Amino acid sequence: MKVFETALILVVFSFAIFITLFFALLIVLESKGGPLYSQTRLGKDGQVFKMYKLRSMYTDADKNGPLWTLANDNRITKVGKFIRKTRIDELPQLWNILKGDMSLVGPRPEVPELKEQFEKVMPNFNDRLAVKPGLTGWAQINGGYELTPAETLDYDLYYIKNKSVLLDLKIMLTTVKILCTGYGAR
Repeated sequence: MKVFETALILVVFSFAIFITLFFALLIVLESKGGPLYSQTRLGKDGQVFKMYKLRSMYTDADKNGPLWTLANDNRITKVGKFIRKTRIDELPQLWNILKGDMSLVGPRPEVPELKEQFEKVMPNFNDRLAVKPGLTGWAQINGGYELTPAETLDYDLYYIKNKSVLLDLKIMLTTVKILCTGYGAR
């Protein structure tokens, strides 16, 4: 699967560069600040890494610390709404996959501060760090941004317990469908 994943990412990456550059320009024209956003996230076994995204929020959106994104979040720009709905904001994470920080499929990488909060009320939250985080995952195709942290954890643990090539293929195909319809995006 690793060879297939790398080959797929290299092909997608070559097209994604042009899309990323176009939307980076729109982001800079709409609001102050750089077009890329990086944030510390947790990978497999709690390894810390910098995850990259196209910036979809105003530059001071996390000034009071990281927050779980909510429906109709007023921190999101107009361009940000579109790139979130189409998941274009996630394209820079292809670099994270090529670097080995992430996988194509797996639980979404969490912010360390939020992990600490979630772990207080969900003691098994740390179990999701047993695998590499992914660009897409079981939780994303079964509700995405609409899920609570507890629901997301349930989906992530289901994925980890049932991880297989067939499940990964199902997730990837469903992700393509979601990209085409915008379902589950905010």
